[in-house]
Amino acid sequence: MNGIFRSGKINAASLSRRSFIASTVAGGAALALTGRTVFAQSSDTLKVGFISPRTGPLGGFGETDGYVLELARKALANGLQAGGKTWKVEILDQDTQSDPSRAGQLAKDLINNQAIDLMLAVSTPETINPVADACEASGIPCLSTVMPWEAWYFGRGAKPGAPSPFKWTYHFGFGVEEFHKAYVSQWNLIETNKKVGVMYPNDADGNAIRTHLAPALSKAGFTIVDPGAYETGTTDFTAQIALFRQEGVEIFNSFPIPPDFAAFWRQAAQQGLTQQIKICQIAKTGLFPSDIEALGDLGLNIGSAAYWHKAFPYKSTLTGVSGTELADGYETASGKQWTQQLGASLALLDAGFDALKASADVKSKEAVAKAISTLKTTTIAGKVDFTSGPVANVSPGPIIGTQWVKAPEGSKFALDYVVTENATDPNVPVGAKLTAYNG
Repeated sequence: MNGIFRSGKINAASLSRRSFIASTVAGGAALALTGRTVFAQSSDTLKVGFISPRTGPLGGFGETDGYVLELARKALANGLQAGGKTWKVEILDQDTQSDPSRAGQLAKDLINNQAIDLMLAVSTPETINPVADACEASGIPCLSTVMPWEAWYFGRGAKPGAPSPFKWTYHFGFGVEEFHKAYVSQWNLIETNKKVGVMYPNDADGNAIRTHLAPALSKAGFTIVDPGAYETGTTDFTAQIALFRQEGVEIFNSFPIPPDFAAFWRQAAQQGLTQQIKICQIAKTGLFPSDIEALGDLGLNIGSAAYWHKAFPYKSTLTGVSGTELADGYETASGKQWTQQLGASLALLDAGFDALKASADVKSKEAVAKAISTLKTTTIAGKVDFTSGPVANVSPGPIIGTQWVKAPEGSKFALDYVVTENATDPNVPVGAKLTAYNG
């Protein structure tokens, strides 16, 4: 998750008040100079904030956002039809630099100084939660995706069984139940002893997974071997590796940031653990080709999970592109391999602008929030339905079992990202049989 995401211990440079204001002004000037501000501000203009991590340790999540935003701006070049009127649209995108404090500062700037009508936030609790909290405090409608909904909902103070404390903020996408279904489906594809070594970090994602997913996997017949929460940035995993070897685990599952997993997996290879692993199933890292390529041969046959894949059979409601068209277009434009974040970020734009079109008054914050709360649409990443979620303010979404394998000879890229199971969305075609890590 592919993304289950940590809460705020990333070593990204924090901004002073002066440097933050300077960077914000510079960013605004760059937008104007490059023509990315579609229209000058007026009463006929809708202003939409878009916040994501495009640099720093979580930069893989935002790497493709520039391409997706250009598609959106082109689709909106002639305005947005809503309420019987054509509205000019300005999308103000900002990079958190993977810093939660900066994410909150950027949100406040967009709210207080740019007077946005809608906030969109994508990828990881470090980005989404501080942005959502700022919007909730200021009465600004906010829509987000790409983090487990439990870490968004309960991680921000909601209580099980109690009414939602949120009026302005909404989230769609996968949760623990989707991971549970995908993992049970995926792990039963290969014969193992069903012993699962888990490494869950001490952060919003790790704590949500330990609380909700691990017990569900135990009920499904898997033995969970948990050495306890580790701190992000840990460099020595000898104790965890020794426990996993002693217990004979054949499945490994973790939700780390990329540097932590790379350190762990290299040590696991050096200390003999990888030789006994039949399924290595990771989330939050291993989502993008660069994560796997950095591991060399140790990355081959690692299992992942996709919140979007180019095989998804849906089209963007905003741009009209299909999954294959989106992936191929990105590869042609960038020279880089497509990533699952393409569809996720575009799905957020799909849903956000569908909500604006459905709003009774796009200039009313209350009307826009109400439109989100009743939104039912199908984005490029699948169904979004806020009328039937597990809790208020949440619409669940799929996680599809995947695997990184060596690409066929003659392929443009070294790796192929294949779909191996589809329990959470049977409309997505399975493209390959799961291969044992040491198969």
